[in-house]
Amino acid sequence: MRSVGIVGIGSYVPETVMTNKDFEEFLDTSDEWIISRTGIKQRHIASKEMSVSDLCYQAGLKALADAQIAPEEVDLVIVATVTPDYAFPATACLVADRLGARNAASFDLEAGCSGFIYGVATGSQFVATGLYKTVLVIGGEALSKVLNWSDRSTCILFGDGAGAAVLQPVEDGYGFLGFELGSDGSGGLLLSQPAGGSKCPASLETVEKNLHTLQMEGKEVYKFAVRVMGDASVKVLEKAGLSKEDIDLLVPHQANIRIVDAAVKRLGISPDKVIVNLDKYGNMSAASIPVALDESFKAGRIKEGDIIVMVGFGTGLTWGACVLKWTKVGKMDD
Repeated sequence: MRSVGIVGIGSYVPETVMTNKDFEEFLDTSDEWIISRTGIKQRHIASKEMSVSDLCYQAGLKALADAQIAPEEVDLVIVATVTPDYAFPATACLVADRLGARNAASFDLEAGCSGFIYGVATGSQFVATGLYKTVLVIGGEALSKVLNWSDRSTCILFGDGAGAAVLQPVEDGYGFLGFELGSDGSGGLLLSQPAGGSKCPASLETVEKNLHTLQMEGKEVYKFAVRVMGDASVKVLEKAGLSKEDIDLLVPHQANIRIVDAAVKRLGISPDKVIVNLDKYGNMSAASIPVALDESFKAGRIKEGDIIVMVGFGTGLTWGACVLKWTKVGKMDD
């Protein structure tokens, strides 16, 4: 089995920024209320014409450029999203075509906010076994398209964006050192988009009842998230033969500052080792971890050999964590 790492990263968020103050115009809320309960100050919102494939395309372009890899070299494109352009075809196929990745297989993966972790766990197996050399994994969401803008408990939380990573073989001892994935379908409907699938097809009634928008039982999701973020981080470190003292940077899913703080406390590491950018972007679901990783690298917070833990939770309910020993240097062909 070959060692697999991230040799290129990139991210993209729409230009339009929606601040907490903007919500005061049509909701019974305030900037202070939102910040105190979530840590979010603003979020980026896609235009009416912009779909998630547009976001993923831009992030994919940047990741390929960062890796200095031509689109034709990509063997597989995985897009993790719960807001695809269409029910079918897969958004990954559309993105691969637009990128010019004409030699790539493509598919979508749905694991909610855990999607990027699931994506790199899946993509790395193709590279580790030797089936493929280059895999492009993109986590992208256009959640603003499925929000109920009159529900202040949910619409204030989310934003749009995409982050991408190029996976390739790396030197032994570097790259991904362990994964921890899990799910609990008994809590699936705690965070869902009820209508539009085969269980509840679209109708005038489903539209009138706002069943095509995101629905969430916030308190239950919060309790689940606080528990699972810390537990998954501990388990993945054990799988990698490491301890919390070995962590150089924790990249958690950016959902709510209270959830992040609780996970950090449970894990027992210094807040200085944690990347938090949810104040700027809100919860971008599958995009939050790769965008945070990209920003961390560009800000100089990641150096060769650093141990990085990425951890998230999402609809399903799902959770995922991985340990990465950082290098962006691909391994030359044997």
